[in-house]
This record gives sequence, structure tokens and C-alpha cells, in this order.
Amino acid sequence: MHRNATHARGWGRLVGAALLVLPLAFPSVAGAASARVPRHLGVTTASVVDAAHNYPAGTVVISSGKRTLDLVLSGNRALRYRIGVGRDGFRWMGVVKVGRKAEWPDWRPPVEMKARSPELPDLVPAGPFNPMGARGIYLYRGGADTLYRIHGTNEQSTVGEFASSGCFRMSNADVIDLYNRVKLGATVVVK
Repeated sequence: MHRNATHARGWGRLVGAALLVLPLAFPSVAGAASARVPRHLGVTTASVVDAAHNYPAGTVVISSGKRTLDLVLSGNRALRYRIGVGRDGFRWMGVVKVGRKAEWPDWRPPVEMKARSPELPDLVPAGPFNPMGARGIYLYRGGADTLYRIHGTNEQSTVGEFASSGCFRMSNADVIDLYNRVKLGATVVVK
């Protein structure tokens, strides 16, 4: 028993030494990656507004021209968020439903996007470098995935801009708030 205790203490010293050495082994890689990892979830832009539309509570109304997303609270009152929308040639209009929601989703670039940018990976796992950010709200039409999303972003400068390939970008703080409020099956009106 004494020999095992001595062996365990020796192993503990070895493990402790390895832990001290490993972070120092690749300082330039660790430093570069650390500099790109977002340190906060971004700004919160939500504010209660009087909305000109009259949709049922729980409806999401997106105004691409104004780059806003309203979650209808009741009557003409809505919670308004600032969003990034599709750049020229990628904006769309229509009525869809929230078909799925995911926390820290993986991202698989659609085939059309891969055709335009073949250097894109097939899969970006969840995490700080994933373009879907903290939450994904998947938009469906007729029970089929449209491949469009309301999602967070780690590129905060694109929120409020015409920057995406048709998806709607929010700060991670805002998309977490919306994710917690919006229900599966909710109607999403894109204008």
C-alpha cells in the first residue's frame, strides 16, 4: 500500500509538471487563438416599441430594409432587436415558421454557399469560431428547412448591416434572449 501511495504521489508530480509545460509548448498558437475568441456576448439592443403591424403575440416580424426584428408582445407592442440581413442579391421575403431551435449549433455551409466559396469547410463545430454563434433558430416552410436562420454571430460588426447570404444575424446576447422567448411553430414574417 505504501508503494502505491508513493507511486500515486510521483504520478501527481508528473501530471502537474505536464500541465505546467503544455500551455507553454505552443505559446504563439494559443495566443493567436485566444485573441480571436470573443470575450463577451455582444450588445443588447432589445427595446419595447409601438409597432405599426398587428400580428398575434409571439409572431416574429423582420424588416430587412430597416434591419430590425420585432417579436410581437401584444397588439401593436413589440420587442425590437437590431439585426444583420442579406446583402444585395440575398434578401428575400415571405412567411415561414420556427421549425427548430439549437443552442451553440454546428454549422454546415449549404451547397450553394460551398459552390461560391469552395474553401469553406464541410462542418464548423459549435464554439467561438462558429458563424452561427450562441443560438440558431431554424426557419421552415411547409415542414421543410429553408436553410435560412436567425442566429447569433461572433462578428459583432455585421449586426445592423447588409452582410449575410440571407440569414438574420443578431448579437449573441440578443439571440439568446430571443431564443428564450420565441416558440417552436411561431410565424416569422419577412418583409
